[in-house]
Amino acid sequence: MSQRKGRPPRISRAEVVETARRIVDEEGVDRLTMRRLAKEIGSTPMALYHHVRDKERLLVLLLDDYAARNMHRPELPDDPRERVVVVAAAIRRTLAACPWIVEVLTADDLMSEAALWFVEQIMDGLIECGLAPDEAVHGYRAVWYYTVGEMIVRAAGERRRADDDRPTYRERVFAEVDAAELPRVALVARRWAELTAEDTYLDGLRALVDGLTAGARPGGGGERRTP
Repeated sequence: MSQRKGRPPRISRAEVVETARRIVDEEGVDRLTMRRLAKEIGSTPMALYHHVRDKERLLVLLLDDYAARNMHRPELPDDPRERVVVVAAAIRRTLAACPWIVEVLTADDLMSEAALWFVEQIMDGLIECGLAPDEAVHGYRAVWYYTVGEMIVRAAGERRRADDDRPTYRERVFAEVDAAELPRVALVARRWAELTAEDTYLDGLRALVDGLTAGARPGGGGERRTP
């Protein structure tokens, strides 16, 4: 007597998110496909469409899941410039622990709604410093580009050093810098790798915020609202 096949096992959204998160954590975003996810769960791509319509929506669910578990709102200082610094540093601290998140966010068209609180606080600090709302948007983008760029470059360097401990091409070039032609570079050439490995993110961030708000009239962009 042949065994009658039943319906495929029902799957939950939580199972979909958990399995997708495991794939990207272990293998990267590029290896996450609807077909691969269905196979891992033991279902079919068609069954997944009841929970997520495509990979883009799946990535949004992953972003929301990560934000809910890891994005903790920092205590906000009264000084608006320092508020921007504290919030941006919190974003960096959260995202640095999960490189694939940064990769997804650089597409610039996906985000978690939970992250809007952080955007709000950065804009609010810039507006209280005197920027107009439109200018605060541009200021936020500058802070974001600086933050994500710093994370991408640092993560790439760490991967490079982890995979190969030989001197890089840049290190070989700096070791042979012509002091007569490039005297300033030559002063620090042999310490370049050491100096550029230092974590100067906060110094750069404060300088960026100071530059964005220089000349603005404090309180001129809008009134402070309590979060």
